[in-house]
Amino acid sequence: MKHEAKNFDGLIGQVDGLSEAQLKAHFGLYQGYVNKLNEIEEKLRAADPAQSNYSYGEFSELKRRECVAFNGSYLHQLYFENLAPNRGAISASLKTKLEGDFGSLTAWEANMKGAAASTPGWVLLTFNKVDQALHSYIMYEHHIGLPAHQEILLALDCWEHAFFIDYGSKKPDYLATFFKNVNWNVVNERAAKIM
Repeated sequence: MKHEAKNFDGLIGQVDGLSEAQLKAHFGLYQGYVNKLNEIEEKLRAADPAQSNYSYGEFSELKRRECVAFNGSYLHQLYFENLAPNRGAISASLKTKLEGDFGSLTAWEANMKGAAASTPGWVLLTFNKVDQALHSYIMYEHHIGLPAHQEILLALDCWEHAFFIDYGSKKPDYLATFFKNVNWNVVNERAAKIM
């Protein structure tokens, strides 16, 4: 399968607080992950798995980086999809679930921001199929930190590339911008499919 990067140019000028330069740089990085994913998958088809070992081997190294490129591609898609322009409002059912699992919407947002301060990578709001509850999980890199049996509802990119052009090292300002620009229509739709 050849992976294709989606075009998110429609976000330019629609996300309050994220400039065209910031978004275009981020889109380019996303395209790079998609390109690398295709390259890795192509090379894996030709690499000899019999030559694998823990220390080094072409197949071994490709397998070690495969998930990085895959998640780098698809977490970015989730992130861009859950940004403006059609912000909408949080659905009554998702609001009730967030309040039940986190205490209040304010407590949920504080939880997400605290998680974002704890990682250079990603924060994901998920529905945990084991305990049927909503959780925020932090990920280091693109492939470290997400427990099994999760459905992703909201992806928050915390890497500096997501905000540094506009905010420098002021991550809290970027987080305020992110939460102001959540596309609740998309998040509600994701939640409705799994809860």
